[in-house]
Amino acid sequence: MHPSVIIHGMRRYLFIGVFFAGCTSLAVELSASRLLGNYFGSSNLVWAVIIGLILIYLAVGYSIGGKWADRSPKLITFFSILCWAGLAVGLIPLASRPILRIASRAFDQFQIGVMAGSFIMVLLLFSAPVILLGTASPFAIRLSLNSTKDSGKVAGKIYAVSTLGSFLGTFLPVLLLIPAVGTYYTFLILGTGLLLVTLFSIWQTVSIQAALQRSWMLIVLTAVALFGIRGPDKIAQNLIFEDESAYNYIQVQEINGFRFLRLNEGQAIHSIYRENTNQYGGYWQQVLVPPFFYPLETSPQNVNRIAILGLAAGTSANLAAEAFPDAIIDGFEIDPDIIETGYRFFNMNQTQLNAYAQDARVGITQSRFTYDIISIDAFRVPYIPWHLTTREFFQVIKDHLSDNGGMVINVARVFDDRRLLDSLYQTISFIFPSVYIVDIPNTLNSNIFATKNITDSENLTSNYIEISEKQNTPVFLLSALETAIMNIQPEPEAGRILTDNHAPVEWIMNAMIWELFTSEVMSELQ
Repeated sequence: MHPSVIIHGMRRYLFIGVFFAGCTSLAVELSASRLLGNYFGSSNLVWAVIIGLILIYLAVGYSIGGKWADRSPKLITFFSILCWAGLAVGLIPLASRPILRIASRAFDQFQIGVMAGSFIMVLLLFSAPVILLGTASPFAIRLSLNSTKDSGKVAGKIYAVSTLGSFLGTFLPVLLLIPAVGTYYTFLILGTGLLLVTLFSIWQTVSIQAALQRSWMLIVLTAVALFGIRGPDKIAQNLIFEDESAYNYIQVQEINGFRFLRLNEGQAIHSIYRENTNQYGGYWQQVLVPPFFYPLETSPQNVNRIAILGLAAGTSANLAAEAFPDAIIDGFEIDPDIIETGYRFFNMNQTQLNAYAQDARVGITQSRFTYDIISIDAFRVPYIPWHLTTREFFQVIKDHLSDNGGMVINVARVFDDRRLLDSLYQTISFIFPSVYIVDIPNTLNSNIFATKNITDSENLTSNYIEISEKQNTPVFLLSALETAIMNIQPEPEAGRILTDNHAPVEWIMNAMIWELFTSEVMSELQ
């Protein structure tokens, strides 16, 4: 057989190997962000660490791959490396799960050292598979070169094929695998898929005996799939449901008759439900307050339409439907699986509720309606999506309010550090004529209220007195007004105005958290 025919046949399988190596490497990176996000959150800081370390691992792989190929320029060596890479990817769930469960308990108890150690250990687990995957392209280039005449052309093709594989790997876990089977099984499928393709390539290019000698790896991954990752992903009290969507790790707990919706790292309760009660306290019922900043005869009797940005499983919608039974409620929730969870577990069955699986800003911008109340509660603890904090966003909110409408946004603070709250207050004040801050007792939450026209906080008290004399006034509505009246805060003196061009929300919150941590450490040392 002519040498060029052998090289052409070899290159076909090299390209297949490189394609799936590229696909797997990007899919592992996206899946790593999800795996860690379920326990440590999905802030830009977490993303930056993951991306940075993956790039370092790939760089190490490129360097090792070139040297390895010069020492052993053989097809069996190339494909054996990919076999080990597939096995290492598939073993990530088994190795990471006990570490992440320790991290979950540490997060609940705010054990910073244990959390940081767990984070680092899990990231180190990705070093072996990603370094091995990084060797693929330089190794394939070395094997493909018949002469230096076409070296540039061959290298270009191999990197193009690898990049095409990476393109597929960008979408495969997020849009298909994680929503369908969860994060752990996504790693198993990625590792098994790479292993199957590689074993087939060994069979076609080397021998069936060489492929069978490495088939034990498939048995190992099959055993991991069947026995290694059974049970819930996290150890949680009275867990009745868990799921993974394209956006979130979802848990539903039932404790003392109450159902709680927790997402991702699980540090916040995003929805609550108990049969035959709507008295939950907290920030959910504050969605009812904005109209009462106006005189009673002007607005509270005429709430016709409400928008909830960050519907979650519908706690605020349930309260609004009972307090204002004639109002239509448009709820925007980016995750359709959370909406489905609301229907299944949180009695989110109000006939006047329209639930839209849509980004909050896009949904309210495209809405053709004006609203008497717009509630914004879409933050992932402790961060608010930056595009829901800007001057331009709040202008959209104002444009979609009725003449006597008002908005409320839920904001996290770090004890007495109110920098993010102050910046949001100043930003909202740039757009709205009347703005108020209410701290929610016994929480780290504050609500910022704003009205489209000039109002007075004194109206809250007069409205409360007026409606408390009516027999059909819901108790939770009175409780919401009491919370607002008793906990209104003075106007902050300073704060950064956030814009679409510059909204360093995570930077501000990270600084607040860091100062809290370092101050506690310093006090312990003293």
